[in-house]
Amino acid sequence: MPCSTNPLGIKGAGDAGAIGAPPALVNAVVDALAELGIEHLDMPLTPEAAVARAPRCRAAESGMTASRERMLDVARRAALAAGEAILHVYATAFDVRVKNDNTPVCEADLASERIIMAKLREAFPEIPIASEELVEAEGLPPCTARFWAVDPLDGTKEFIARNGEFAVNIALIEDGVPVLGIVHGPALGVTYAACGPGTATRQLNGCGPQPIRARAPLPHGLVVIHSRSHENSRRLAEFLQDYHVRERKKCGSALKFGVIAAGEADLYPRFGTTMEWDTAAGQAILEAAGGRVDTLAGTRLTYGKPGLKNDGFLAWSRRS
Repeated sequence: MPCSTNPLGIKGAGDAGAIGAPPALVNAVVDALAELGIEHLDMPLTPEAAVARAPRCRAAESGMTASRERMLDVARRAALAAGEAILHVYATAFDVRVKNDNTPVCEADLASERIIMAKLREAFPEIPIASEELVEAEGLPPCTARFWAVDPLDGTKEFIARNGEFAVNIALIEDGVPVLGIVHGPALGVTYAACGPGTATRQLNGCGPQPIRARAPLPHGLVVIHSRSHENSRRLAEFLQDYHVRERKKCGSALKFGVIAAGEADLYPRFGTTMEWDTAAGQAILEAAGGRVDTLAGTRLTYGKPGLKNDGFLAWSRRS
């Protein structure tokens, strides 16, 4: 509920002892503390001191709204739970079948999707979900400006090869833009997340999330990251002839976006068709870290396209 008064006694601009915070920040702090059940403070606080007591306001200062923070938390929990189910299958002998598009699918894909769908639908029943295996079975959901794009097991080939380079991808799309993303690599113990500019984080082996930032390309050459299956791609080799490449790294799934977002690579070129659930979460994270994802024509990669299909793209680190 918007506050036009200041029942908590928080100092704003013009108040004695204030640091000069604008009324909007004062009201945000008041609302946030009220949501936490704090309706009265014995001593007046500056907004800066009150922010330290209000997680919602800390998120708002980093570019993350309260509603987005909750959505990110739900998506993160869904991805982690799905990752546990995937690892359970990973530790067993599992069957693989080939879908109509000639890509593999196994029980891990389906188990992960069931968990993610249940958690997202329970928390946000009004938001449609475009999830890879669900679309395979039931077709595309109705076209809306806001939807979840989910790949319950990105890198099924890596999963089958047991190299650990697979991920759970969950993204929120709004008006063609990926505004929230989780890329969780359960076998590697890494989780990338973001929900707006400056909010990109990486979490390793259960430790707390740490801020990450894409780097500007180094003067002595680019570090290029690409899929293992494209290592000997003629198109990739021809493209890279125009760049000074210092090193080439190989990695499966959307984890490549996270490597660039963390400042450990500079360019991920991809030629040919991908689906929006393959790229949306990674793009949200990379853009939040200061990077960008462009089409081969040089425009920003957008979402909600017919069939939810992407053509080729270039994922870049921060502009120099």
